Amino acid sequence: MNPEKDRQLGWHVLLLIIVLLSLAPILFAVSNSFKTLGDAYNTVLSIIPRNPTLENYLHVFTRLDFLKITLNTFIIASSVTLFKTTTSILAAYAFVSFQFKGKSILYFILISTIFIPFSVTMIPNYLTVSSFGLRDNLVGVILPQLADATGIFLIRQSMRTIPKSILEVAGMENSSSFKTLRDVVVPLIKPAIISTSIIFFINSWNEYVWPVLVLKSKSMFTLPLALQMYISSEGGTEFTIAMAVSVLTMLVPLTLYLVFQKYIISTFTASGIKG
Repeated sequence: MNPEKDRQLGWHVLLLIIVLLSLAPILFAVSNSFKTLGDAYNTVLSIIPRNPTLENYLHVFTRLDFLKITLNTFIIASSVTLFKTTTSILAAYAFVSFQFKGKSILYFILISTIFIPFSVTMIPNYLTVSSFGLRDNLVGVILPQLADATGIFLIRQSMRTIPKSILEVAGMENSSSFKTLRDVVVPLIKPAIISTSIIFFINSWNEYVWPVLVLKSKSMFTLPLALQMYISSEGGTEFTIAMAVSVLTMLVPLTLYLVFQKYIISTFTASGIKG
């Protein structure tokens, strides 16, 4: 008996169980999206459908304005990602490169907002959007999400790994702050920018609570809101269609994560290098 190998085997078994538990909801949704309603209720835990069918997906594409709903989701997610990434880069650069009174206190206050629950800011944001007449409008969903403290933190941590000598050389060449940011800093922290952008996009793509407060008409719905159309308080009378919408909803964020996972992992790892 080798205690070290037994310990490693135990950790591998534990990690395998965690992975299986994480994949279970995805397998459940994919499996039931190919079942008829009756088959789904009779074999709800069976992974392999007895009589596979595409009728649930045909329903989504023919009876639901799926392309318009997907476009709404993409417009919101892309706009939020663009604004959050831009403001995160600019703010992070200011905190790293510039010296001004109260910088540390301001940064501390900014980062502290990460821990404020959405329920606290939800009502003020809703009242602001309503006063601007932006209810049931995609802009109303986007407007309160133009900046993000988490993005500022992650990108700032990445910028802090850049040797000061590089920035000093750029300053000696009389390069403007914006030019230094564009030509020197951004290329060096490109992986962090990509990973942070992907995180913003996925979070916005999957967002439900805020859009459901602002958007009322079906023509303005996003994919998470369309999913809610097929779920009732009794568990859903169109359960299999809901699973088909779930599968289609998860395709884009899941693909993005699989493609850019190394950037996301490296960014979170690097964020702990310097405090």
